[in-house]
Amino acid sequence: MTASASPLKSDPKEGKKMSAIDQLLDPIPVPRMVKVRQTFDRPRVGNLEEVLSRQLKKSGYLAKIRPGWKVAVTAGSRGITDIALMLKVLVNEIRAAGGEPFLFPAMGSHGGATAEGQIHILHGMGVTEEFVGAPIRATMETVQLGTSANGRPVYLDKYADEADAIVVINRVKPHVAFRGPCESGLMKMVTIGMGKQKGADFAHMLGFGEMAETVPAIARVTIEKKNILCAVAILENAYHETARLEVMGKDMIENREPELLKEAWSLYPRIFFDELDVLILDEIGKDISGTGFDTNIVGRYHTPYASGGPKITRVGALDVTDKSSGNANGLGILDLTTKRAFEKFDFEQTYPNALTSTVPMSVKLPMVLKNDRQAIQAAIKMSNVMDRSTVRMVRIKNTVHLGEIEISENLLPYASQHPNLTVTGEPYELSFNSEGNLF
Repeated sequence: MTASASPLKSDPKEGKKMSAIDQLLDPIPVPRMVKVRQTFDRPRVGNLEEVLSRQLKKSGYLAKIRPGWKVAVTAGSRGITDIALMLKVLVNEIRAAGGEPFLFPAMGSHGGATAEGQIHILHGMGVTEEFVGAPIRATMETVQLGTSANGRPVYLDKYADEADAIVVINRVKPHVAFRGPCESGLMKMVTIGMGKQKGADFAHMLGFGEMAETVPAIARVTIEKKNILCAVAILENAYHETARLEVMGKDMIENREPELLKEAWSLYPRIFFDELDVLILDEIGKDISGTGFDTNIVGRYHTPYASGGPKITRVGALDVTDKSSGNANGLGILDLTTKRAFEKFDFEQTYPNALTSTVPMSVKLPMVLKNDRQAIQAAIKMSNVMDRSTVRMVRIKNTVHLGEIEISENLLPYASQHPNLTVTGEPYELSFNSEGNLF
């Protein structure tokens, strides 16, 4: 027995038929919002070029360079503030020490697991040969260096392997999918970034449950076998600014990184609400986080090996950044998105991440709504709140920019008393254009 389709109502404003989805969502009220400023501790590196240059000189690691040495410098895919400038400083200091520096994309399977795609990602972050003053040598070819103590093959970028020396630079921060002494940082860069797609593939083969052991086990082999001159660790504050830089020798990396990770947690941004009914992100993207958004901030995870963050009933993303180049990784962890974001979803750019990480959840499709208004209304309708005027809703640009957020009017009493929140305006209605998208 088949159910007959219900007749479509007309929209009296436009004189056209309303779909069943329109009929369900059109009556759902969107709460008035208020702008709120969030404040975090803000340690910052003042003159970044001077500080990094001074640390490199003082450390003495680059003094080991012999005239004419080819020195490979890691260039990752994460949206690290001022990474292009830091790479330029490294290039200048290596050249001043007598070396011939070059950059190599150290980003596992990102960029669609192609050399061209990885160069495109670097260019999108301002890392170009013209700016840094050195060539970018990109390949997906690797060399096997050996086998880790836990039985994983260890791979290294072919150009990096052929170089006389290597310099590693990366941000140290909590990982979005697992917990361990070394999460997203220097050891992971050596293991997965420098190992290209093949190295990343073997590192992820047994899943994130093994990653806390696998990352250091593989990195130890590369650190032992290759002439890694030094590593530069970057810590960022909650405003995505460089909070601290630290230059260390390769033998220091494994012991020092766990301490830096603890410091990174202390600087970490957050949303100062422990429970919400709806969270709306204006955008997600690979330039924001490996999973499109920082799962630790949103409290949504694609593996069972990480936890924490706020408890939120429904989470939606309205767009995917252009810098993601079609990589919509992360949408699958969320509940809703828009047709605009869906149309940017490029399988060739997105699926290599899931195939390499062996985690399909993050590349699944959430509910797709025709515009921003309906995505927000759907999140509210499915938030399981009887009185929709009491829906606790927050809207953020993305999980990097959390200095200013929007909260629903009913959260004002809480915000007014919170030491890290400052109400900066009066309540207002969200403004949508004729297409139903936010201005």
